Amino acid sequence: MARPAFPHIPWSALPGREHGPRVLGINPWITDFAAFNVWSRPAGLLACLDMVRDAGASVALLDCLAPTWQADPERGLKWPKPGKYGTGHYPKEEVEPPAQLAFMDRRFSRYGLPRDKVVEALAALNPIPDAVLVTTIMTYWYPGALDILDICAELWPDVPRFLGGTYATLCGDHAARHANAHLQQGPLERPDNWSRFWNLIDFESPQQADKNGLSLALDLYADPTYSIVLGSRGCPFSCEYCASNALYPRFRQSTAQAVMEGIQSEYDRGVRDFAFYDDALLVNPDRWLWPVLDRIAASDMDLRLHTPNAMHVRHLSADVCHRLKAAGLTTVRLGLETTDFDHRHDVKLTREQWEAGARNLLDAGFDLDDIGVYILFGLPGQDLGNVEGAVQHVRAYGFRPHLAHYTPIPGSPMFDTACAASPYPLGEEPLFQNNSIWPCVPGGFNWDEAKRWKLLLHGERG
Repeated sequence: MARPAFPHIPWSALPGREHGPRVLGINPWITDFAAFNVWSRPAGLLACLDMVRDAGASVALLDCLAPTWQADPERGLKWPKPGKYGTGHYPKEEVEPPAQLAFMDRRFSRYGLPRDKVVEALAALNPIPDAVLVTTIMTYWYPGALDILDICAELWPDVPRFLGGTYATLCGDHAARHANAHLQQGPLERPDNWSRFWNLIDFESPQQADKNGLSLALDLYADPTYSIVLGSRGCPFSCEYCASNALYPRFRQSTAQAVMEGIQSEYDRGVRDFAFYDDALLVNPDRWLWPVLDRIAASDMDLRLHTPNAMHVRHLSADVCHRLKAAGLTTVRLGLETTDFDHRHDVKLTREQWEAGARNLLDAGFDLDDIGVYILFGLPGQDLGNVEGAVQHVRAYGFRPHLAHYTPIPGSPMFDTACAASPYPLGEEPLFQNNSIWPCVPGGFNWDEAKRWKLLLHGERG
């Protein structure tokens, strides 16, 4: 399906249900010092749109972080060419940083579709929506969401607006003070959220489908260069720096049939790059992962799989690695966190498990360039000498180390510790939760140290 001409935003409904309520989903811009597209999709919003469409609504999507319309350079509608696996840069416009972040010696930008084109497209939307759902991916990206909500309020003052996602759920008090919207905290499929949503838009609450929360409206993207795979929601672990349990308290897994149907549908539309969005991909793999990988391996599908969310190394047995390789896993990301194995903040991992997992990946035929390893940087009270040691350890294996900059997330077990360690009021203002400012590193971000760490990651001394 080709992208529509600007400014058209198409409505989508199940056959015979075109006269239900119209629900518009919006994924706002990113406002930050830096941003890069690593197979980004607003999975929560796409789950919401899928479930309300399944319940009888017509839905539409405006993702400010996706190309959306046919390229038209004369109108300012162009998108950077993606990389070989679909990732890449966003278009950006430099803007004034929020006053709270004015101290940073870095350029601040709005990433995504041009703001004036978004306003023009929303103004041209016909028919207008009966409800607007706006999501938030990171807590400190909320300025883009508030801007979108204000635009919608000006265009359609009587249309109910709902703000969901990370910011609305984890920073509810702040969002309640600043957002011109009803807050949807937690998953829409939660019974109280579900009934409240339909009541607020003056429609009778329909019965939910069993798949709610696990099925995504990926078809709303025209001519996508990549897609995502969601075989589960939530996480059975409770890592100290993670708020997954606060965002989605349950751990639910889909079925192999449903996941495979989603992959096949996207593949038939021309997609060849698929990113797993699961927080615990290798947990209970018999449930859906093994059947899906086996069916892909046995088929003639020429696709590439990617794991931007780090896989748990302790599950990487020889059999697991061979299955992943046979099915087309291309981008491997591992969660090492630290090589101080006796003092970890995530799932227990021994040195023996780390070494075995690394060896099994190589034995299965993965190239060194395929494998990246996340090392946590900037934790409260962290000995950065240990981080440097972990970088050298990973490089000794031939893998590529990546610093995973710590983000203080409300609702995570470590958040109170982060608040105590940071000079910024993390609990009062989400903008200070931005990992670009190194909120829990003594002295905060500075260019000299950033350059030194970049050199270390490449095996050079600063």
